[in-house]
Amino acid sequence: MSRPASRRPEYHKINKDLFVLTYGALVAQLCKDYEKDEDVNKYLDKMGYGIGTRLVEDFLARSCVRRCHSYSEIADIIAQVAFKMYLGITPTVTCNNSSRNEFSLILDKNPMAEFVEELPAGRSSLCYCNLLCGIIRGALEMVHLPADVTFLQDRLKGDSVTEIGITFLKKQDEKKYRQKK
Repeated sequence: MSRPASRRPEYHKINKDLFVLTYGALVAQLCKDYEKDEDVNKYLDKMGYGIGTRLVEDFLARSCVRRCHSYSEIADIIAQVAFKMYLGITPTVTCNNSSRNEFSLILDKNPMAEFVEELPAGRSSLCYCNLLCGIIRGALEMVHLPADVTFLQDRLKGDSVTEIGITFLKKQDEKKYRQKK
């Protein structure tokens, strides 16, 4: 029996709590598998990168965003559309330099660390949510925007907020984006 042609595919959303708990179990297992926090951080970043390279297609198809003409527009789209779409939060965007290629996403609430009160003992350099950095970096590279993405502050390490830093590595070609008169 074949499927009716007029039927649209259904998208099933995973329960946020299930995702957060599964992610916590993944990080716990990685901490058992790797002695050094740096190795866990690299693995989480690598996993996130793989997710980001695939997630960008879904994002572009579902969000219908238009072409961005500046790095600040890109940072705003990441915060206001992508984070809202996938994590249900909207981080604050701040620009960190005069060349306007360094931005911070400040998360008042990090849903991925919702059930985590503190990092395990002896794991002070663990970046628990480093998967997010990899996702952002992978998605940006797929649209030809190489970037360095790192955690600058983390509530799990005692900071007042969670802050993700994004530095775009290519110098923006202003002539390319100049409006025709």
